[in-house]
Amino acid sequence: MHIIGVYNIKGGVGKTATAVNLSYLAARQGYRTLIWDLDPQAAATFYFRIQPKVKGGKRLVKGKLDLDDVVKATDFDNLDMLPADFSYRNMDLRLEDAKKPTKQLLKLIRPLSKTYDYVFLDCPPSISLVSENIFRAAEGLLLPLIPTTLSMRTYDQLLDFLQGHRITGLKLMPFFSMVDRRKRMHLDIMENFPDAQGELLKAQIPYASDVERMGIHRMPVQAFSPNCFAASAYQALWMDVQNRLD
Repeated sequence: MHIIGVYNIKGGVGKTATAVNLSYLAARQGYRTLIWDLDPQAAATFYFRIQPKVKGGKRLVKGKLDLDDVVKATDFDNLDMLPADFSYRNMDLRLEDAKKPTKQLLKLIRPLSKTYDYVFLDCPPSISLVSENIFRAAEGLLLPLIPTTLSMRTYDQLLDFLQGHRITGLKLMPFFSMVDRRKRMHLDIMENFPDAQGELLKAQIPYASDVERMGIHRMPVQAFSPNCFAASAYQALWMDVQNRLD
């Protein structure tokens, strides 16, 4: 089972759209796929037309509720969802009270290894105990980066955090998101991105109205506009991710 976190310290960078579209593409390819909406804003849950829960997160973290009990089927074959729970806003507090607080998510996910091939974690935009759980549970971390100065700054902050907390073995997969090739800053930053480790994925997700229309259609781009440029970009990104994990 591959566990992939889709994460950024900064919000509004295309994180949820990435998690939704890649989980859909994995399922369409025949892989048994789960997407877990860990963000209390519940955007991924909304895109898949599932009602967010309003309780249960506390019982989940305390081990009094199995993930199987709260997983919901989506409208797409091979794709299930663990919907957002409003109580996730207090998840840091729950984790602090648990034994081995940085490994609780891995403990919850591990029993699903016989059920799913891929688990995508749509992560809240913050650095917290929840984030550290995600870093220690995931095999790879997808990092959507808007090519702007602030986005590059948050990427450096993440690298410092991982090094300072001695989190190793995590495959970092940064890629450029919401790219507007009409903007000189975007072009300059993409050209000069420091990538000494060769981690940057080749695929780039454009700033496109089709991605914004996901909120209207409430489904992945590939499901309602399979021939658009954004759909092709997500397909390319999914291929990059598979190659990196292999």
